[in-house]
This record gives sequence, structure tokens and C-alpha cells, in this order.
Amino acid sequence: MKNLKQKPAGSATEHEHQSGPLFGMGQIAATPGALELMEKHGVDPATLLSRHVNGDWGDLCKSDRMANDVALQDGSRLFSAYVMGPDKFWIITEAVGADDVTRASTCILLPSEY
Repeated sequence: MKNLKQKPAGSATEHEHQSGPLFGMGQIAATPGALELMEKHGVDPATLLSRHVNGDWGDLCKSDRMANDVALQDGSRLFSAYVMGPDKFWIITEAVGADDVTRASTCILLPSEY
């Protein structure tokens, strides 16, 4: 299995140092395109999901990381992006309501599938 791109030094959020999941992911799904590309790269979907649910947002800019930090508090949508070579995977966890833990669903997809 190939390793996903490592985060730059100093890019960890305060949440990455906590143990255990930060939120419920709800129903989990992946698009056929994402599944095919993960297989091509030897990426286990569970690895991406684990990173996402533990606050490792991957390759996001500072403002998107901050938006996720707010989402953990207000229950809104969470977003992660993971780069592997020329390819990128997104994980989106949709909000249910004003609850800081429960989410409706989580999907692994390609940016072109959004």
C-alpha cells in the first residue's frame, strides 16, 4: 500500500492531538470513481476515513481548516482533501443539524464528482 502525502510540519490542528473520533460520520459511502482510484493507488478507504474523523483534514488551506474547526462546534459540514500523486480524494461529511457530534453521511469522492 502506498502512503498518502504527509502533512507539512506544523500543519496539525489542535484536534489531531486528541484520541478517538471527533464526530459521528453517519452513513458512509464512496463513489465508484473514488473506489477505483483508491484501488489503483493501494489506498485503504478506512485510512482516509480515520484521518478525516480524527481531525487530520489533509491538504486544505488555512481558511478551510478553520471552517472545519467551526463545524466541529456548530455541527455543520466537514471537508477533507488528500493528495496522492496527481490525484486528489475529497471526504465530505454532511451536517444533520445544530448537534456537534452527529452527522448525516460521509462520502469519499473525487473533486470531479462533486
